[in-house]
Amino acid sequence: MLQAGIVGLPNVGKSTLFNALTRSHKADAQNYPFCTIEPNVGMVEVPDGRLAKLAALSYSAKIVPAAIEIVDIAGLVAGASKGEGLGNKFLANIREVDAIIHVVRCFENGDIVHSSGSIDPIRDIETINIELILSDLESVESQLDKNLRKAKGGDKEAKENVALLELLHAHLAEGNPANTLQIGKEQCAKIKLFNLLSSKPVLYACNVGEGDIYNPSANKYVSTVADYVPLHHGAGICAICAQIEADMLELDPEEAAEFLRDLGAQDSGVSQLIKNTYALLGLSSYFTTGEQETRAWTFRKGMKAPQCAGIIHGDFEKGFIKAEVVSYGDMVKYSGWHGAREAGKARLEGKDYEFVDGDIAIFRFNG
Repeated sequence: MLQAGIVGLPNVGKSTLFNALTRSHKADAQNYPFCTIEPNVGMVEVPDGRLAKLAALSYSAKIVPAAIEIVDIAGLVAGASKGEGLGNKFLANIREVDAIIHVVRCFENGDIVHSSGSIDPIRDIETINIELILSDLESVESQLDKNLRKAKGGDKEAKENVALLELLHAHLAEGNPANTLQIGKEQCAKIKLFNLLSSKPVLYACNVGEGDIYNPSANKYVSTVADYVPLHHGAGICAICAQIEADMLELDPEEAAEFLRDLGAQDSGVSQLIKNTYALLGLSSYFTTGEQETRAWTFRKGMKAPQCAGIIHGDFEKGFIKAEVVSYGDMVKYSGWHGAREAGKARLEGKDYEFVDGDIAIFRFNG
C-alpha cells in the first residue's frame, strides 16, 4: 500500500493532523519540539460519496472504501541533512514514503512556541526543502561517482545515468527540488530509481486557526503560500484547521457536520486533504457493487483491465477474458446494472482498456 508522510518543522500541528486523519490518538501532540520520535503509521479511509449511492442502487449489505497509509514523521530542523535534531533518522523515514504532506503553520498562538520564534510560512517551507535538497545532493554525488566508474567500462545505462545525474546535480545545486526539473517521461521514470527526497510529489497543508476555517483563503499566510508554492515547487496546497479536526474525533458524522456548519465551513478539511493526497499519489478508484458489498478498489492511473482485475485476485489477472464496465454517471442515471445494460451503456472491454476513475466493473476470467 502506498504511503504519504506528514513532515514539517516542530510544533506546526503534524501530530494533531495525523490524529485527525486517522481518527485516533496514536500520535503524541504536545507543545514541545520532537514529541514524535518514532513515526506513527495509520490507515486512512478515502471519502467518496459515490459509494453510498452505488450501495443504495445494489442494496449492498456493506460498504468498503479505499484506503491509504499516513505516516507521522517527527519535525525536521535546519541542519537535518548533517544530523541536527536526529535529522539522519528522520530523513530516512521520509525516504520510505511515496508522497509528502508538508504541514505549514499559518496560525498565530502565543501559547504554542514556534521553533524559529515567529510565523513565516515561506521561511519554514524553505527550511525543510533546503534540507531535502542538501541530502539529495549528497546522494546524487555518490550515485554519480558509481556510475562514472561503470561508464568508463563501457556500460551504456551508466552513461545515460551520468548525463541525468549531472543535470540533477546542477539543478539541485541552484536550490531547486528534483521534482521541478523539466525532463521527458522516460527520464522522470529513471529519476524515481534514484530515490531522491525532493523528487517525491508534495502537498502543502496550511494549518490555520479556528477563526479562518470558514474562509481560509483570507488568511494572509495561506495567501502567501498559495502564490509562492506553484511557482517554486510545482505543488498544490490545502488549508485545514488540524485542531478543529482533532476536536471532532469524538463526534459522530451528523454532529461533526453540524459543528462545521456552525463554524461556516462547507466540508471537513480532513476529507479534502485525504482526497488530494490520494490524487497526489497518482491513485484512482474503480468499483464493484452487488448485494453483498459495494467496494472501492485502488489502482494507479494508466493501469489496464487485467492489472485492475488482479487487484481483486491474482487469478483474475492470469485468466482475464473481458471486463464488463459501466461509468459511474451511467450507473446512477439508469438505476443500476440492469438499467445500464438495457440502455446499452454496459461495455465489454478487453486487455488494452485503461480503467478510468469511477468505472464500475464485473470481470470475466478463466478460473
